[in-house]
Amino acid sequence: MLALGLGACGGDDEPEEGAEESSLPSGCEEVSAPEPREVSLDPPPSKPSGQDLVAVVETSCGTFEIALDTKLSPKTTASFEYLAENGVYDDTLFHRIIPGFVIQAGDPSTTGSGPDPGYTIDEPPPTDFAYTQGVVAMGKTEVEPPGRSGSQFFVVLPPQADIQPVFAVVGEVTEGFDVVETIAELGSPDGSGSPLEPVVIDSVTIEEG
Repeated sequence: MLALGLGACGGDDEPEEGAEESSLPSGCEEVSAPEPREVSLDPPPSKPSGQDLVAVVETSCGTFEIALDTKLSPKTTASFEYLAENGVYDDTLFHRIIPGFVIQAGDPSTTGSGPDPGYTIDEPPPTDFAYTQGVVAMGKTEVEPPGRSGSQFFVVLPPQADIQPVFAVVGEVTEGFDVVETIAELGSPDGSGSPLEPVVIDSVTIEEG
């Protein structure tokens, strides 16, 4: 649901005692999963603070940037900016990683099924909107109406994902998509979405583009 809503024994070849082979891709740091948090905020402003805003997402696998689509989604981007400025995304997990599809984050409870951050907003995208590579959108459950969002967001991996236009649009990754692809390497091969290792968002900061 897009809340869009992993030992072997050996003989002579056995590694030396204390030697461990990391499953982390190059560029990722070994981190522990953060403690779950509850968030309850008042509703955000209805408009973002500016027209040309960039969200800088610093993770344990590197940094990527999202150009916020303030014209298409003023309410959604205002909420994303508000959540970032209130530290909601700091020290949270990429709790859902599906190679070839999406990476998803933004739940302070760390479960992917946590409650909203104290509010929800509604801003459906155009009915012909296409979720192409690098598009960032807000997650919701299947029972929620089109365009409903709290704090969870996802980044699209393929050139065009088979996703119906019911998820509010945040913007697009314009820098560091290689970091997004590195994070995607830590998705379970079975397609369950469970990460092989924790990937943590250290911070999300909003800057003028």
